[in-house]
Amino acid sequence: MKKDLMMIGEIADFFGVSRKAIRLYEKKGIIKPVEVDTQNGYRYYSAAQVQQLNALLELKALGFSLEEIKSVLEGETDGEELLEALARKRQAWQEVIETAKYKSECLERILNNLCGPQDWEDAAGLTEDQRAWRLVKMVCVEDVRAQKTLSEALWL
Repeated sequence: MKKDLMMIGEIADFFGVSRKAIRLYEKKGIIKPVEVDTQNGYRYYSAAQVQQLNALLELKALGFSLEEIKSVLEGETDGEELLEALARKRQAWQEVIETAKYKSECLERILNNLCGPQDWEDAAGLTEDQRAWRLVKMVCVEDVRAQKTLSEALWL
């Protein structure tokens, strides 16, 4: 029978996860070995459990918590609830994408500001406040936020 089963190390290596992670999933009641050798404590998993681990890892990569994953794998989440959860996760990832795009655009503007013609030579002759404002103008892409932050810092 053991030839039809996989040891914890085999599935850990196959999926690129640690044995410790699989033990955590077992402790949380998400994945349970089909057999545990009483003499040496080795854990053995069936093909169905390997499929469950695959689903667990996919859902985890999509941002689901272990609690949510357990609910899905145990059938506590019905189809409609699962669709709603997937839609929420998709929306969350869309927000991450939008934030990343915005940050990329900000970095592009900063690069353009810094790569443009600058008068670095006369910076030594400027006051500290003048140098700070020059830096703000070159690096900060949101003047309103930069001015507010700098003003707050100056008044502290």
